[in-house]
Amino acid sequence: MKIGLDARMYGPEQAGLGRYIEQLLTHLLKIDHENQYVVFLRAKNFNEFIPPPNARVKKVMADINWYGWEEQLYLPLLIKKQRIDLMHFPHFNVPLFYPDPFVVTIHDLIMHHYPRPQATTRSKPIYWLKDKMHRLIIKQAVKKAKTIIVPTNFTGQDIIKTLRLNSHLAQKIKTTYLGVAESIQSQPDNKIFSKCQINLPFVLYAGNAYPHKNLERLIKAWKIFIKTNQSYQLVLAGSTNYFYRQLMNQEKNWSSFNIVFTDFVKDNELCALYQQAELFVFPSLYEGFGLPPLEAIQHGLPVACSNTSCLPEILGDGAIYFDPKNEEQIAQTINLALHDKSLRQRLIDAGQQQLKNYSWQKTAQKTLEIYK
Repeated sequence: MKIGLDARMYGPEQAGLGRYIEQLLTHLLKIDHENQYVVFLRAKNFNEFIPPPNARVKKVMADINWYGWEEQLYLPLLIKKQRIDLMHFPHFNVPLFYPDPFVVTIHDLIMHHYPRPQATTRSKPIYWLKDKMHRLIIKQAVKKAKTIIVPTNFTGQDIIKTLRLNSHLAQKIKTTYLGVAESIQSQPDNKIFSKCQINLPFVLYAGNAYPHKNLERLIKAWKIFIKTNQSYQLVLAGSTNYFYRQLMNQEKNWSSFNIVFTDFVKDNELCALYQQAELFVFPSLYEGFGLPPLEAIQHGLPVACSNTSCLPEILGDGAIYFDPKNEEQIAQTINLALHDKSLRQRLIDAGQQQLKNYSWQKTAQKTLEIYK
C-alpha cells in the first residue's frame, strides 16, 4: 500500500503538532517494512526530514501554506499525482474536495471553545469568514474520513458532543495516545539562567500564552503566593508573541513580583529549565493531550496542574490538581507542592509510573493498525 503523509508542519517550529508528525513518521519507518510512504513537505522543512537508509519513502515538495485557498485547490492535485492509496492528514485541515480515502488526526477543538479573533491582523468580517470555513473543514473531515484519530478519550468525547456526531460517525473515532521521548535528548544549556536573570529557586511554566492557557490567572495566583514566599521566581518560558506581549504590558516592573519572561528557548535551554526547576505548573483550561507536563515529569519534576479536560486522564496520579478558575486554590496548591516533601516524592514516583503508558513506538504501532 502507498501511504501519504501531509508533513508540511513537520519539525520543532510547529510545536506539539510538528513533534507529533516528526515522531510518528520516524517510528512508522522503523516498524513498517511493507508499505511505501510518500511524505509531503514544505521547502522550509524539506531537508530537515532525512529518511533512514533503505526506507520505502519518497519526499515530495508541497510548498503550500496551510489554512489558505492554495491548500484547498493545489494540495489535492499534488497528492493525486502520487497515486496514493491512503492519505493521513495529521491535522484537521483536510482539503474540502479531497476525493480519496484518508484518515485524519484531530488533536482538539480549541478553536471551537476558545476562538482567538484578537490575534488576527485581518478585519472582523474576514476573521468571521475564516472561522466559519475552519469549522466547515473539520465537519467535512469528520464526515468523510475513514478513521478519526484522537490523542485522548476526552478529545473523542468532545468531538462527539461539540460536533453532534451520530453513532455511525462516532464509531470512526480511535484513541491513540501520543508519546514522550524514551530518553532526554538535549544537553542542558545553563547560560539561560544568567541570560534571563533566573537567580532564585523557581516554578516553571513552558508553552504559549493563548487565552485557554490561563496565564492571567496563574499570574494573579502567583501574586497571592509571593506575598509570603518571596524567595521564589515564576519563569514563563515561551516565544514572545501577541498574547505574551498582552500579559507583559500589564505591569511595568515584573521583577518586583519575581516573574521572568524568557522569550523563545531552545531545546537545550528548556532542558536546563526543566532540570533546575522546583515545580512545573500547568494552569490550562483546555488541552487535547498535554505534552509539557509529561515532559516535566520525564525530567523528574513534580507537577501542579489544572483538573480540566484531558489532563487527569493523561497525568493520573502523577500530578496534584487545582481548579484553574480559582486563583486562591492555585496559589495554595503551588505552596503545598513546593513545601510538602513527602507529597513531592509521591508525585515524582507516580509520574515515572505514568510515563510508561506513553511511547512513540506505541503511537506508531496503533496508527499502523489503523492504516491496515
